[in-house]
Amino acid sequence: MTHTTSNWAALVAAEPDLAKIVEERFAAFTHHVVATLRKDGSPRTSGLEVRFLHGELWLGMMPDSLKALDLRRDPRFALQANPGSGTGPAGGDVRIAGRAVEIHDSAEKARYTEEVEPPEPFHLFRTELTEVVRTYVEDDTYLVVEIWKPGVPVRTLRRT
Repeated sequence: MTHTTSNWAALVAAEPDLAKIVEERFAAFTHHVVATLRKDGSPRTSGLEVRFLHGELWLGMMPDSLKALDLRRDPRFALQANPGSGTGPAGGDVRIAGRAVEIHDSAEKARYTEEVEPPEPFHLFRTELTEVVRTYVEDDTYLVVEIWKPGVPVRTLRRT
């Protein structure tokens, strides 16, 4: 099955309110959780820092980290914003799925390091989004799930 992908700027243009909430959720904490696929296809979860810069969502990683090697082999990932402590984060639970494209171009990496100072050397991946999901509780009554996929308006589901 083929998935349509978009970069972060496409989500911002299509659904600015959702994009703002997602960015705020990721900005609330430094470390988040990424799921990648191991050689045998089983999932691997790892800690990760992310950045929203220049209309892109970036994933930076230490050299030859297992998650970077996983993404080189199979670019699919799922990213979970740190939920923090307590019963539910302000803004809800946020997840992003997509494909990671490794950046080898030195000029593009230099543009990234103008604003972020990663330890050298590092792997840098630009993301192609296939899905963004926000889940939250509304009025202490409804579980609300907002789902965005490239080229499709946000779909909102409510459960009691």
